[in-house]
Amino acid sequence: MKERNIFVLMVGLFLLAYFIPLDNPRITGAILESFYMVQDYAQKHVLTCLIPAFFIAGAIAVFVSQASVLKYFGAGANKVLSYGVASVSGTVLAVCSCTVLPLFAGIYTRGAGIGPATAFLYSGPAINILAIILSARVLGTDIGLARALGAVVFSVIIGLIMHIIFIKEEQAKADAALTLPPPPEDNRSLGQYALYFLSMILVLIFAAWGKPLSPVGFFNAVYEIHWYLAGIFFVLLLIMLKLWFYRSEIDNWLAATWDFAKKIFPLLLGGVMVAGFLMGRPGMDSGIIPEKYVAHLVGGNSLAANLLASVFGAFMYFATLTEVPILQGLLGSGMGKGPALALLLAGPALSLPNMIVIRQIMGTKKTVVYVSLVIIMSTIAGMIFGAVRG
Repeated sequence: MKERNIFVLMVGLFLLAYFIPLDNPRITGAILESFYMVQDYAQKHVLTCLIPAFFIAGAIAVFVSQASVLKYFGAGANKVLSYGVASVSGTVLAVCSCTVLPLFAGIYTRGAGIGPATAFLYSGPAINILAIILSARVLGTDIGLARALGAVVFSVIIGLIMHIIFIKEEQAKADAALTLPPPPEDNRSLGQYALYFLSMILVLIFAAWGKPLSPVGFFNAVYEIHWYLAGIFFVLLLIMLKLWFYRSEIDNWLAATWDFAKKIFPLLLGGVMVAGFLMGRPGMDSGIIPEKYVAHLVGGNSLAANLLASVFGAFMYFATLTEVPILQGLLGSGMGKGPALALLLAGPALSLPNMIVIRQIMGTKKTVVYVSLVIIMSTIAGMIFGAVRG
């Protein structure tokens, strides 16, 4: 099967190279745009978002015992606790659909149930508190509130449906957890581990802190000093590593971090390049699919308009906060409020690069079900919201 896939890929690349109409300005522009998209992603997200996330994922893999993950996020864990924590994680992390992937891979590979894991996967980028506030201020309070409520509710419902659909696998995972050996003795306290992980999370949050639209207020004040804050917590992290951890443990942590990076990073860059070719950078209208067609097709509040908005949002890559000005422009071009909400609920949580990596982590079947649930629920929510507020 693997050799056949390689052969099909080689034939596909040959046919693409042979027949691609490079004399078409739209095609050549889209090809160039794919490289611009990769550069933009590399400049704005890799160092400040993705690399800290890889280190957190590596730390989860090495220092968080499988028994602990199963206790709080496993198939047999308390549902209120596991889904409650997973559904609000985005208010703390404020990550994009790609940055959440190493964190998702970390807890899923350590034994987290498919339900809590996918609830976390959706909520991480969907419940970004700054993005929700910005949505309310720029797009309207009603859209901002609907986005916040929809994201929390969606994460729980999607996780529960994933759990039910794959209940046999979940039960087998729960049964296997009963035979796990007890975790080895550790001379570090829970408080020390909490500070260790908190420092990495705060480095991620402050390093990735985006510039708000308003030049005044709390978020702008934090932005003015965000690099100093990130630096402080990075220094604290180094001190903790020096005082509390053995060199062999740090080596294992770095090895686990590298393992996540080499598996996820190439797929992400390939996905970003494809997304750039298809739809271009947000707001540039330079991909192979003209933005004006999208704006024309998502007017009103029909099923087709909401479904298209959900699909468009699911496959397009949105960097953190960029979905708000894009939607502002689309609403000005005639987009309905229902499709706007549908795009807000599907877009930040999914992207083509995100889907490619998710498939690598949990398989094709689970990925198709997860993506389909996000699109369907976003479509339904958009239709309801459009009927009430449109």
